[in-house]
Amino acid sequence: MTKGTCPLTTGQIIDEYFIENRTRLLELAAFLERLDRSADGVDATNDFRMAAFRRALQMIASNAPDKMDQVQLLFSDPTTEPREQLDTKSASGAWNPASEVA
Repeated sequence: MTKGTCPLTTGQIIDEYFIENRTRLLELAAFLERLDRSADGVDATNDFRMAAFRRALQMIASNAPDKMDQVQLLFSDPTTEPREQLDTKSASGAWNPASEVA
C-alpha cells in the first residue's frame, strides 16, 4: 500500500460512506435554499463566511488531490501575529479579511 492511500477499495468507500455524504449534500442544498428564500431577501454573497463557503464548494468539486487541506485553509486565519484584543466573543467559522486592522 502506498503512503497516503486509503486501505479501502473505491467500492468499499462508496458502500460505506455514500448515504451519509448524500445526506450532507442534501443538508447543504437546504441551507443554500433557505438563504435564497430568507425573509429579508438580502443576498448573502457579500458575507465573508458565504464567500469562503462558496470557494470551499468549488474546491470540493475540483480534482485537487488535497481538497481537505485546501478547504481547511479557506476558512482559516492566515495571520501570524497575535492580536491585542479579540474582535468577537465567539468564533465565526471563517476568517474575515475585513477584521484586519491596518
